[in-house]
Amino acid sequence: MPLDILYDDGPCLVVNKPSGVLTQAPAGIDSLEVRIKALYREREGKPPDANIYLGICHRLDRPVSGAIVFARHERAARKLSKQFENRTVSKSYWAFVEGAVSPDEGTWTDYLHKRHGMAAAEVVESTHPAAKIAILHYRVRWQSEQGAWLEIELQTGRTHQIRVQSASRGHPVVGDSQYGSTRPFGAPGLEMRDRPIALHARQLGFRHPMTNEPVDVVAPLPSDWQQLELPNDLM
Repeated sequence: MPLDILYDDGPCLVVNKPSGVLTQAPAGIDSLEVRIKALYREREGKPPDANIYLGICHRLDRPVSGAIVFARHERAARKLSKQFENRTVSKSYWAFVEGAVSPDEGTWTDYLHKRHGMAAAEVVESTHPAAKIAILHYRVRWQSEQGAWLEIELQTGRTHQIRVQSASRGHPVVGDSQYGSTRPFGAPGLEMRDRPIALHARQLGFRHPMTNEPVDVVAPLPSDWQQLELPNDLM
């Protein structure tokens, strides 16, 4: 699939990541990193085996779609990474979860533990030796018998944070069978590793690493969300 480029200026590139694709992977495995490096080789007229630097400042889980930023050189990567470390980047996510969420807006605070050697996390007691606090703020955009459409802002960035925190309250992200969802999502017949979930990095805001100008990007929803029959006036 061609890259869905949302912002492209100097060493700074934002793309709309498709679900089912890894942000980064070992050599020989397809990933967004591989695809973007191929884009730069083509643009710059370099051979297919030419080494290309690409700064990866943050990641999105494989089944998640949405806005993600990359840097073409080290200086830009350092400046962008610093913004993520200092939490001066604005990020909002759209999630469609099972069940009725109440109240209509609020804050979820938990302690999470990333399970050793596994791409999974779990809620633990604050006294757990590996516990890390996880805080998110949510607002219900719309809900029906199908479930609830949430807008989420992360105060912390933990492994699978939105997925774990929502599932622990009985509201797994639709399609996320890893954390208990029983509802299908996306095209039927896909292999487990390629299946999407109803979680989308909707908005990403940061300062351009070279000009310091504000950048605010909104990522259109993938076509899989059409099956949720959301109200068009809220899209």
